[in-house]
Amino acid sequence: MIRFGTAGWRGVISDEFTFLNVRKVAHTISGYIKENPECGVTSAEYATHLAGAKPGPVPLVIVGYDTRFLSEDFAHEIAGVLASDGVKTLVSAGDLPTPAVGWAILDRKAIGGVMITASSSAAPYNGLKWMPFWGGAAIPSVTDDIERRIELLGAHAVKSMALDRSLRESWIEEVDFRTSYFKQLSSLLDVKAIRKSRLKIAVDAMHGSARNYLRPYLESLGLEVVGLHEDRDVLFGGRAPEPTPESLPELTELMAKKKAHIGLACDGDGDRFGIIDAGGEWISPNEVLALAVEHLVANRGLKGKIARSVMTSHFVDAVAKSHGMDTRETPVGFKFIGDLLRSGQYLLGGEESGGLSIRGHVPDKDGLLACLLMLELVAVERKPLSEIRKRLFKRVGSFYNVRLNFKLERMREMVELQERLRVKPPLELAGGSVWRIDEADGFKFILRDGSWLGLRPSGTEPAFRVYAEAPTEKKLDELVAAGKKLLQGKF
Repeated sequence: MIRFGTAGWRGVISDEFTFLNVRKVAHTISGYIKENPECGVTSAEYATHLAGAKPGPVPLVIVGYDTRFLSEDFAHEIAGVLASDGVKTLVSAGDLPTPAVGWAILDRKAIGGVMITASSSAAPYNGLKWMPFWGGAAIPSVTDDIERRIELLGAHAVKSMALDRSLRESWIEEVDFRTSYFKQLSSLLDVKAIRKSRLKIAVDAMHGSARNYLRPYLESLGLEVVGLHEDRDVLFGGRAPEPTPESLPELTELMAKKKAHIGLACDGDGDRFGIIDAGGEWISPNEVLALAVEHLVANRGLKGKIARSVMTSHFVDAVAKSHGMDTRETPVGFKFIGDLLRSGQYLLGGEESGGLSIRGHVPDKDGLLACLLMLELVAVERKPLSEIRKRLFKRVGSFYNVRLNFKLERMREMVELQERLRVKPPLELAGGSVWRIDEADGFKFILRDGSWLGLRPSGTEPAFRVYAEAPTEKKLDELVAAGKKLLQGKF
């Protein structure tokens, strides 16, 4: 069964993620386009165009793909199906980051885009992400519609126009989207400050699609950059392409060897980021979000609301509040944050798993932009990120946080645990009283001193994610211990 999660549909290659299923999804997307007025094309106009009578508008879709096994073949198959359905596609001439597809949708005024990627998932997986005309992830009402269409399609065969014919008849055009995306990045950054900084930078592409984008962009600004893992390896070196402290030891070693001022990393499709400070210190995504808010307001003079997911650090809130700005909390999934960014009222949106975007850009995660904003902050202040973080702690208070995975034996056990937490929640944790319980997405127990514990069930396996935040490392450890007891049924 094909189901769209927080960032699209994913499955194991040749098991669920097959050419047959990909063709089905592509065909249902073209059906969705035809029958939704918001896409700007009506069914009647489609029929007129396909009948060869008076030409109607030809809908345009961007198609991109990452470095995973068969990604380019899946992308060309999607383009072939869309061509058979009367949809013109601009297909990337090479692998590219997901945010570059989002920007191409906006830049080319396309009605949407398809990205073949499983982002930071392990190598056996691939995925498909539908991005409507706003250049960000589809919201649930859209993906629910597509899922219903797939069910109605059933076992019906789907046609796909041959690639050579599609190219010959101009239904498919291969395009290099880098120039436009680089121009967009430059419009969002203080390029002059970055150029003048003469910083040494180490970059880890993690064998993903940032490999032809992040280092080349930095070098175009005249900076000294050394790259790592920029070859295509569909196995990603034997581990999931997710930028975490555990997955970036080689980047840390490279920084020490080259005496780099900062280390930048992106996941498999370039929508998530990893930042290593001078001296090899990991700067967590939660801290990056708070630093980005501080930088955009204090150094760039920008203002606006802030959006963050429910399990993201309140450090972001504290920095925003210190500048007189409000923060809005959303369920987990950047599509909810992106929906707020589209309003133009929000300066920045982010989530603890490494997602960030800002006003004036795509309403979706952009790991490259996040990396570049941290580089810009170091360039402007001429200080390591850890020193700037220390300064913020003195001004708004300290925030220590962690995220852990806790596996259970059976799905039934997870369901029973959720019911117990809902019916009989803890009223005290780590020696402090629970002030408020937020059940918007999982369970978030907020204590009176501002500390909190979050428990969020997995949607695919018998497991919980444990989130915790406290003003001291000791209190953080106590909250984590309390969370584990809860998950063991010790209420």
